[in-house]
Amino acid sequence: MLSELSYSRTGGGEPLVLIHGIGHRWQAWEPVIERLSEHYDVIAIDLPGFGQSPPLSAAGVPTQMENVIAAIAENFEAWGIERPHVVGNSLGGAIALYLGDQGLARSVVALSPAGFFRLAGKAQAMAALIVLKLATYSPDPVLRLVSRSSIGRRLSGYLLYAHPDRYDIERTFGDSSALKRGKAFWPTFFQAARFRYRGGVRVPTTIAWGTKDRLLNPRQAVRARHELPTATHVPLPGAGHVPMGDCPEEIARIIEETTARGDEAAGSVPFSHSA
Repeated sequence: MLSELSYSRTGGGEPLVLIHGIGHRWQAWEPVIERLSEHYDVIAIDLPGFGQSPPLSAAGVPTQMENVIAAIAENFEAWGIERPHVVGNSLGGAIALYLGDQGLARSVVALSPAGFFRLAGKAQAMAALIVLKLATYSPDPVLRLVSRSSIGRRLSGYLLYAHPDRYDIERTFGDSSALKRGKAFWPTFFQAARFRYRGGVRVPTTIAWGTKDRLLNPRQAVRARHELPTATHVPLPGAGHVPMGDCPEEIARIIEETTARGDEAAGSVPFSHSA
């Protein structure tokens, strides 16, 4: 196996795989996992080289998009699932789109997916990521001190969330630590300098974009709509780049609606959300 991924698994029903963005960890999905686990077999993963997952380089494999997708597909088999519904945010959104395009997913929800930026948008995103990453190089006691301050938490989460104040001390410190120690960050970052989404849409797909996304400007949603016109495109009013904590009920609703379309398109009975 290319990489045995770390993950959280809870609930029951149709399998639903959640994929975080660059520098993050599976806990990014905690604001929506409890609700989703009422209806789905929810598997929230740490991408290779992030969270608790080993990097692909540990197996002598380059950190490239196609290898990350292959590693995820191998883990699907290990988990006993086939063509799950997938949801991704940022980098994870692009991965989710590719999983759908390659026939490895039954439906796709992509939240502010990477790969639809032009030069200016790419420069803005990369500059913001550098700021976020360099800030985590402070000693852990300093990071924890920043996390204890409400102002520090707002500053730490400003580029990612519309409401960073909703996250507590441990969550803020944990996210900073994950970003600090993510071994795949720099290889992924330099890949992003050349990245553009070049796939299509083969399964029911929803692309949702926070209107207050400060990392991937919402203008990129217009390009995504132009390049992938057969997908469903929805704005997330007032939400930031990582919208799961900004509008969890809306995210859960979008996922439920998209997975129902995915089940219908696959010729199976949609999983009931009324139970």
